[in-house]
Amino acid sequence: MKTIVFGTGCFWCAEAAFEMLKGVSSVKSGYAGGHVKNPTYEQVCSQKTGHAEVVRVEYDEKQIELEKLLEVFLTIHDPTSLNKQSNDVGPQYRSVILYSEEAQKRLIDGFLKKAAADYTKPIVTEVKRLEEFYPAEAEHDEFYRKNKLNPYCALVISPKVAKMEKKFGSLIHLDERTGPDHRSD
Repeated sequence: MKTIVFGTGCFWCAEAAFEMLKGVSSVKSGYAGGHVKNPTYEQVCSQKTGHAEVVRVEYDEKQIELEKLLEVFLTIHDPTSLNKQSNDVGPQYRSVILYSEEAQKRLIDGFLKKAAADYTKPIVTEVKRLEEFYPAEAEHDEFYRKNKLNPYCALVISPKVAKMEKKFGSLIHLDERTGPDHRSD
């Protein structure tokens, strides 16, 4: 298994998207990229920890390549928006990729350089080595699955899930879809 950490704004959105994919064995919301040990959600929201809301994605590279994960990363957020995604504003919502191996960094750098041609503004995604990942509090786990009727989930996450299903249909676990019409929980 390989590990990569993505920050795409709110970690609830990223968790819902990445957990749909074949080859992804786990997705965990948390905090990374900052300087405070074991931060809480409230501390990260204070914008004083340097951390971003992120998801740690564990994947089997024999089933899904890092390039596909990077495509999903670019699909579910705006990598040209500095410290802002939709109505979520602040450095904790920045676009960030935290790699665990140098080979990942080389691939990420090349991928983002090539992807830049598809945008009219520069990609501002921060790319750096993962120093430490701190799991988020339990109430953030599977937030979308457990709260689909929550206004934020319905208005922000559900459209991203639908976009994922349309664009990456062949990569999605039929039994793991998180869309509103696919699960009864």
